[in-house]
Amino acid sequence: MTSHMFGRGPGSLPTAVRGEGCYLYDSEGRAYLDGSGGAAVSCLGHSDADVRAAIHAQLDTIAFAHTGFFTSEPAEALANLLITHAPAGIDKVYLLSGGSEAVEAAIKLARQYHLETGQPQRHKLIARRQSYHGNTLGALAAGGNAWRRQKYAPLLVDTHHIMPCFEYRERQDAESRWEFGQRAANALEEEILRQGPDTIMAFIAEPVVGATAGAVPAVEGYFKRIRQICDKYGVLLILDEVMCGMGRTGHLFASEADGISPDIVTIAKGLGAGYAPIGAMLASAPIYKAIEQGSGSFQHGHTYHGHPLAAAAGHAVVNAIVSRGLCDRVKAKGEVLQAALQQAFGQHAHVGDLRGRGLLRGVELVEDRATKRPFDPARKLHLKVKSAAMAEGLICYPSGGTANGQAGDHILLAPPYIITDRQIDELASKLSRAIDTALSQ
Repeated sequence: MTSHMFGRGPGSLPTAVRGEGCYLYDSEGRAYLDGSGGAAVSCLGHSDADVRAAIHAQLDTIAFAHTGFFTSEPAEALANLLITHAPAGIDKVYLLSGGSEAVEAAIKLARQYHLETGQPQRHKLIARRQSYHGNTLGALAAGGNAWRRQKYAPLLVDTHHIMPCFEYRERQDAESRWEFGQRAANALEEEILRQGPDTIMAFIAEPVVGATAGAVPAVEGYFKRIRQICDKYGVLLILDEVMCGMGRTGHLFASEADGISPDIVTIAKGLGAGYAPIGAMLASAPIYKAIEQGSGSFQHGHTYHGHPLAAAAGHAVVNAIVSRGLCDRVKAKGEVLQAALQQAFGQHAHVGDLRGRGLLRGVELVEDRATKRPFDPARKLHLKVKSAAMAEGLICYPSGGTANGQAGDHILLAPPYIITDRQIDELASKLSRAIDTALSQ
């Protein structure tokens, strides 16, 4: 039968019909170990009884009430739960339907905050190269993913990009990790001064870079210096935790590992765990107060933001992460996963780096380990790895452009928090075979 679906790319895909624990099953009965949670989404696996029950119960009560007219009990409960565990100073939650929407809201809120506080000249956003903040035009403009931006460049507002805190690719041989982190952070101050301090509204960054660079955590001290610079120049700090937040890196909010609080933080993916489309933008009390005492409302909104059914799912997910102690489990299983990857690839001729935090891990492929030279992008090695992994019964998240936006290949791993040691061994062995198959093609 002809499909009328407008898919992400050419060709047909297997049809997913069932999920159980860490596995998805297609219509032919084939099982796939979900080694990446789709795109770091399915943090509780595919059959969590508590989340399913919460969704069913909410559906029997009320599915939708537009936020221009009503709030809802699940939305209020989710906001309260998030703020209970949020970084210091974060006080309000704006519920949305996904990560790109959350980033769009964060950028617009930063702009409106400066308008409300009498600083209309502040309109410039600074971000980092090799970052990803979403696929809507505002979020895409913020991101530093060269190949994702290329087709839409004429439509994107100017955003100023500085070097990333990407130790494997950017740290000089003579630098300590600390010195590198301070140099990378000081690039922000240099850009602020270059653009004019009174024109900068915000700096946005991922605490652990996800899809674009492949699970790259900042070195110690980097974000503390970033926080100092933002405070010095009155620049808002937006942390994009859409992929790395909600327990993925071993903390409910990823910034906990860096010892700082943002002014605005975005979350999604693990917030709904795949059971409902939901995201959120969280803001500090001073930002909310400026809006409240200024024009009185945030000039923004989406039809489905604050959706009760999605909020009920999100509340059940966050409650599960917190009440079951899953952040500690993520830290422990992250070490097991890193050890398994080290065992499988530590001496592999074409694996240049194994990195990450918690259960967000990256495997970077290189043609030459000594020089870190990436493979020719025309080879499309990451796509071959994905295909070979699916043939092995493994879902992983390979991507290209790792090194500089054009060249470079990596595999992102983000399995469910419930993954077992046996399944981690299965993941590593299947990924090893898939990489070797792709390299032979």
